[in-house]
Amino acid sequence: MKIAKLETFCNPAVGFVRVTTDEGQEGWGQVSTYNADITCQIFHRQVARWAIGADAFDIDALVTLIPEREHKFPGSYLMRAITGLDTALWDLRGKIEGKSVCELLGGKPRPFPAYASSMKRSEITLDAEVERMKRLQGELGYKAFKFRVGSECGRDRDEWPGRTEAIVPMMRKALGDKAILLVDGNSCYTPKKAIAVGRMLEQHGIVHFEEPCPYWEYDWTKEVTDTLSLDVTGGEQDCDLALWKMAMEMRAVDVAQPDICYLGGICRTLKVVEMAKKAGLPITPHAANLSMVTIFTLHLLGAIENAGPYLEFSIEEGDYYPWQYGLFKQDIVAKDGHVQIPAGPGWGIDIRPEWLEKSKYQITRLE
Repeated sequence: MKIAKLETFCNPAVGFVRVTTDEGQEGWGQVSTYNADITCQIFHRQVARWAIGADAFDIDALVTLIPEREHKFPGSYLMRAITGLDTALWDLRGKIEGKSVCELLGGKPRPFPAYASSMKRSEITLDAEVERMKRLQGELGYKAFKFRVGSECGRDRDEWPGRTEAIVPMMRKALGDKAILLVDGNSCYTPKKAIAVGRMLEQHGIVHFEEPCPYWEYDWTKEVTDTLSLDVTGGEQDCDLALWKMAMEMRAVDVAQPDICYLGGICRTLKVVEMAKKAGLPITPHAANLSMVTIFTLHLLGAIENAGPYLEFSIEEGDYYPWQYGLFKQDIVAKDGHVQIPAGPGWGIDIRPEWLEKSKYQITRLE
């Protein structure tokens, strides 16, 4: 069964991929979000050319071959484009075999616990941030919550003076002692400052300190990991398997957080899963929006042995990520603090035709 046609449908934020075989079967995937229109150009120029005519079931071999063929262009955009091929082929296989991707990976679709994940800092007041977490706790039954500390790549500066020291005790007081609280530093701190902030987080029972140091400073992150008792986590930005191997072997973090779409899809993420398993570390992937990355992550978490306890689930509404709504016929929703792993064949979700009709279209086909 050969890959006969690869199509992309995109806007600047989201890009979907459809694969069609020479026997007419189809599968759907997605390149990474953010500058998806650029990624789709790369997909047709540097990914589709190597995939057309290849065996549609030989997914791992393809996603291994393409970076070798494009070895002059390592890095994020190529991996974000490869994700579109990988995920479309997994959907195709699931539909042909009548199984969900979760089942193909050895798991079983079920409700999976989720944490309410906030993206906001300057866009919201502290009172409003705390209030919406409290509301979601009551309305949707969340037991775990992640909010932001520091400032993105902030060089030890807070979003505004005193914000971090204020929001942490406010969240604990509002959500109660039983709430599981996580924070994200987004590469803000030097080790000395990260450790000082981490000590304060520990005093308030925070269990997860994400990306405390610039993500590329592995030694800095390891210093924080080795010093603090809470879990130091990270890895979302890393798309190089050699760097993942180094990070896992040195135990730079306590919890590995690959982003399936940034990393290059399911096959490459499974390699990181095995590295983390060998190091004795859990996997809690980065999945910060409600495009297909959340669906991919659900299927993965439902199948791997070293899955972390929670799915990251975006709580942002239309004002922050307006593009993440209206993508699918089936809404991705949280209920009782869980999100259902789709049970249908492949990814178990359908893209809205009206979204596709408004998108930019490109095709690479078998001559």
